[in-house]
Amino acid sequence: MQTAAELKNLLARIDRKSYPAYKDTRGTYQFPGYLLAIDHVQGDPFASPSKLSIHIDGKTAGFPQRLYAMPCQRIALQDELTRQFARQASRASFQAKGSGHSGLIAVSRCGQEVLERTACQLNPQNGDILLRLEAGFPANGRTINARELEKILFELLPQCVKASLFYQNLDAGRLQQIADLAEDQQFIRKQLPKLGLCAFVADGSILPRASGVSALPMKDAVPFRSPEQLAVALQLPHKGELIGMGVKKGVTLVVGGGYHGKSTLLKALERGVYNHILGDGREYVITDETAVKIRAEDGRSIRKTDISMFINGLPNGKDTAAFSTEDASGSTSQAANVIEAMEAGANLLLMDEDTSATNFMIRDELMQRVIHRDMEPITPFIDRIRELYDRYGISTIVVAGSSGSYFHVADSIIQMDRYIPRDITAAAKREAKAFPIGGTLPPPARDPGFHRCPNPSPELRGDRIKLKAMGRDGVSINRETIDLRYVEQLADSEQAAALGYCMVYAQKYLLDSKKDLRQLVEALDKLIGEQSLAALCESRSNVAFLSRPRKQEIFACFNRYRGLRL
Repeated sequence: MQTAAELKNLLARIDRKSYPAYKDTRGTYQFPGYLLAIDHVQGDPFASPSKLSIHIDGKTAGFPQRLYAMPCQRIALQDELTRQFARQASRASFQAKGSGHSGLIAVSRCGQEVLERTACQLNPQNGDILLRLEAGFPANGRTINARELEKILFELLPQCVKASLFYQNLDAGRLQQIADLAEDQQFIRKQLPKLGLCAFVADGSILPRASGVSALPMKDAVPFRSPEQLAVALQLPHKGELIGMGVKKGVTLVVGGGYHGKSTLLKALERGVYNHILGDGREYVITDETAVKIRAEDGRSIRKTDISMFINGLPNGKDTAAFSTEDASGSTSQAANVIEAMEAGANLLLMDEDTSATNFMIRDELMQRVIHRDMEPITPFIDRIRELYDRYGISTIVVAGSSGSYFHVADSIIQMDRYIPRDITAAAKREAKAFPIGGTLPPPARDPGFHRCPNPSPELRGDRIKLKAMGRDGVSINRETIDLRYVEQLADSEQAAALGYCMVYAQKYLLDSKKDLRQLVEALDKLIGEQSLAALCESRSNVAFLSRPRKQEIFACFNRYRGLRL
């Protein structure tokens, strides 16, 4: 380890030299109150920015242990510190001038969800803080401008660190609120199964978002208010009594006219698998953490998936107990998505009529009379929805606006009326008696097989693997693109990047003919939990910006990886 003065002398020596001379700055330097590590230096000013990290001793940082006593509190505090540093960095960025990325100071851009990230890690034992950031080392053309880098490292960066990573310089009351909120959110999650619920939406929640491209809460939106029949009162550790709508386990149908808030409610429940930041409006929208959004996904690949619960007796004689295709139809893809969610351990399925295949969801009485059951290979979801709950304990929340057939199988029916939910279960059941469902139910499905054992892809042999994140849309591994556009519960592009790293790590170190997909995902999740997301990266000195995905999304990525060998 060297001193800050030695770094300053080094910068003076390499000033105006060719850009590769910046490589000499790699190392760790003692600054007042923290260590600065220059972990990776970019090849030229137009390349990806250099990777730096800040290391602060727990005693120096001074954060009270009560703020990170629980894992959920630690993650929330890490999230807040990342946001605080990002605000400071945005002001300081590009104050140092030069070509290309010169002067950039950046860290992860956090959304409305609270996610565990590589950007900031707090050691739960001693309170030590590690913050990773990017910086564009300044140049004039491709000539080093060391004076501008000195401005970044000795003036701008220390200001950012001082203002965002030391307890004495932050709002103690706000930090306590964040810790208390995280504990309250975790309390609700633990209470859900005890109360027979799969989701909870607090009164006063703001569910609508500002726009289709903004996750911020809508101004002047109608606050959520629970129907009296579904109201549940919780006594939280910090907030005290909180009243809201409890969504019971079983089959729940959400209906209502267009633009009345059906899909808005479902979207909030989708994202309720994550905690949300203070002021988001959905802080107390809490969903079973294993919930999976199911939709049709035309064109996706399917590998040896047992979809016989829903599709049997294909005219071409193809085996649906180990079904494979490179170009699935809407109904086939939705059937596979349900089975894969079961394999991933989902206790709750979320569906919207608007993004579902009609022939997968239902066949009306007239169609059943014209096209007899023995001529139709698809068993619609409505005929299996009760079996999923009664036999496998998997609840379902379905949004429907055009078909009333689900009235017959639903345990609870919620009507959204101008964004206000109403419990219409009794009235809807009475009306449904006048429209009995024709036909007979199919025999019970056999248990689907979950013994798929992936093998390494020939594309990933050797050390040269090119991994490229494509936002939330997917990841590219060498020549193979994994399409994640319809994995709708991915909340952040860094989660998608982490999934790419999971694929590479698994195929390099975990795959063998004995591990099935569930064991493989469990091993990855355990690795991340015990060693952090950084364990996925090949080089510990060049850790990517990643955020932790759920096990359900790791499953989804494997299932969409066309290069997977089964």
